Amino acid sequence: MRHPHTTHPPQNPPSEPATPAHTTPAHTSPADLRTALDARLGGAARAWLDQALEEAATHPGGHGPISVWELRLAEAARRCGPVHADAARVLILHAAGADTDALARVYHQGTADERRAVLYALPHLVPGPEALPLVEDALRTNDTRLLAAAVGPYAARHLDAHQWRHAVLKCLFTGVPVDHVADLDRRSHGDGELARMLADYAAERTAAGRPVPEDLHRVLALTGPASPSRRPAGPHGKES
Repeated sequence: MRHPHTTHPPQNPPSEPATPAHTTPAHTSPADLRTALDARLGGAARAWLDQALEEAATHPGGHGPISVWELRLAEAARRCGPVHADAARVLILHAAGADTDALARVYHQGTADERRAVLYALPHLVPGPEALPLVEDALRTNDTRLLAAAVGPYAARHLDAHQWRHAVLKCLFTGVPVDHVADLDRRSHGDGELARMLADYAAERTAAGRPVPEDLHRVLALTGPASPSRRPAGPHGKES
């Protein structure tokens, strides 16, 4: 698991399906994740997960040398299967109560799969904006699975309006379905600047003879006037 990452992995093809939006570990409580895994994993995988979670809770760490639970993150796909690995990793991070420093260490030293799990875990572990640098780093990549994880609930809560608009544009640039953008309806409504950016992007593509993504039209439609109960908002309801 442990290796410095100096370059980002190649972009996954946009046609490769990612986990459906709003069913990712970022949108599901740890208790519900555990219930779902207990129902779906075989006996050996459940026993491994039980042990990994106990180790994480007993020796949470967070600073200094690598903790035992960090090593378990690398085993999750082999032990629980690729389909359940994200949920298992999020549960391990949650059981360890991983703080921002530990999450940053796993993110920067881990594999792409481990970085994605950290992004999924953020809304469960970090109440404030302290982990935004991890989201910002993911948004600079062209790895579509990292991008899809980066625009989840944590980003919706804490990215300011400028950053959030550019995250939406990055999804359109790279082919990440905007279904992955958490709180899209609320944050788009009445956002005239986002509408301008989308219109400019559509005009550039049209002038170049390139198709305009269907998702762009969808988001543009959402930027219409907001009702009083659905005002556009940045973090804490403030526009930047």
